[in-house]
Amino acid sequence: MLRPLLIAPSILSADFARLGKEVRAVDEAGGDWVHVDVMDGHFVPNITLGPGIVRAIRPYTAKLLDVHLMIAPAEPYLRAFAEAGADVITVHAEAGPHVHRSLQTIRALGKRAGVALNPGTPPEAAGALLDEADLILCMTVNPGFGNQAFIPAMLGKLRSLRAMIGDRPIDIEVDGGVTEATASQAAAAGANVLVAGSAVFGGGVQAYAARIAALRRAAEGARGEWV
Repeated sequence: MLRPLLIAPSILSADFARLGKEVRAVDEAGGDWVHVDVMDGHFVPNITLGPGIVRAIRPYTAKLLDVHLMIAPAEPYLRAFAEAGADVITVHAEAGPHVHRSLQTIRALGKRAGVALNPGTPPEAAGALLDEADLILCMTVNPGFGNQAFIPAMLGKLRSLRAMIGDRPIDIEVDGGVTEATASQAAAAGANVLVAGSAVFGGGVQAYAARIAALRRAAEGARGEWV
């Protein structure tokens, strides 16, 4: 059965000087989730934000806050992000030896649990985690920075993940280089949650609704290929 198609604007590309208003704007423009990229300067070569920012933006939207932890170790911070208002918490399979336990912890905190795979990580790394995962995030760029180009080889990984998941109620998310063209390709390969940074935020507030709608049209038009 098809999972709902969801557009998740990434606030990594938002104007940090007016972050609450940016979150509200993409909510009102039709974004389904709000994606929050957390980077520690250790697991990835950049530093962004922490639980305090999640808590600060929580009142600006009732939409799901999709928190992607590009940090290592992630385990000590799971409760803090849950209490700050995250709805989905995603940890990287590569960030530590006990990702299965991390997923169990996230669910015990009452949140949806996601596992992310870097471009160099095979889809089989998620195989033993499917019973504890609500979401698999396929990185379509190497994590750490926005405005990177989509890696075409990841389409094969998406198809493998879709086959592996089968009828399980697990979302497949893509993050990195999502444009109208790559949204179509990713949706055709099996993704149903599309994280978009500059593709949404690049044109100013007045363009957010049109940009989100364009991504949705492009993806919806391709989804029948894997039914």
